[in-house]
Amino acid sequence: MSAELLAVARAAAEAASKLLANARAADIRHKGNPRDLVTEWDLRSEETIRAVLAERAPGIAILGEEGGQSGETGSGAMRWLVDPIDGTVNFAHGLPIWSISIGLEDAEHRPIVGVVAAPALGWWFEATAGGGARDERGPLRVSAVARLDDALLTTGFPYDRATNPDNNFASWDHFQRVAGACRRLGCASIDLCLVARGVMDGYWERRLKPWDIAAGALVVAEAGGTVTNTRGGPFDPHSGEVLASNGAIHSELIAELQLTAGRSRS
Repeated sequence: MSAELLAVARAAAEAASKLLANARAADIRHKGNPRDLVTEWDLRSEETIRAVLAERAPGIAILGEEGGQSGETGSGAMRWLVDPIDGTVNFAHGLPIWSISIGLEDAEHRPIVGVVAAPALGWWFEATAGGGARDERGPLRVSAVARLDDALLTTGFPYDRATNPDNNFASWDHFQRVAGACRRLGCASIDLCLVARGVMDGYWERRLKPWDIAAGALVVAEAGGTVTNTRGGPFDPHSGEVLASNGAIHSELIAELQLTAGRSRS
């Protein structure tokens, strides 16, 4: 079943990738916050993905960033989680660090299929629960970096970071001091997939949406990494938070995050 549903997700991501191959944003709007953007291509990409999923896997509900929920989720039901353009701010500015993220969760919110495509970069990531993870070159494996002070980390910040005290600034400042280096790319699904590829050693972020992280989290886990919430508890894409690493530095990451819990910097 997972292989067939991976093929469905792959077809949907391929269709959206083709649509967006030469796309340039012209109609850029705000979704209630000047830093939270949506373009005409976000809408067209989600329409394309929904059409493929509905045709090839009828009866499975879809939760998308732009269109919300379609279909019913009952006992034992699966659901697609769709981000038609993850990293819309990057996309709108012509920065090629953005992706199409399609995850499938089971009734317990566990990701079981994930595809992340970054067409402007020529990158492709996919995974199934228990089936491993791969990119466009072959099987994926997380890094072997064993010390936080040697690690390259990545994270992100919420759209309302200027006014909300839960803005991740304190954690960012802290890890700039204790980790090897920190980066901010502006695309959660790519952050996760780079942990799976072994380029990044760890990633943390809060106040996310399930479509941002479901697919990428599965890719990390299937590449041999560790994925939890930021306190080390079970990962749930609907919790809004994630901590992903190569596993070797995970305990250190949890401990250091606890030092900045509840703190903000302005």
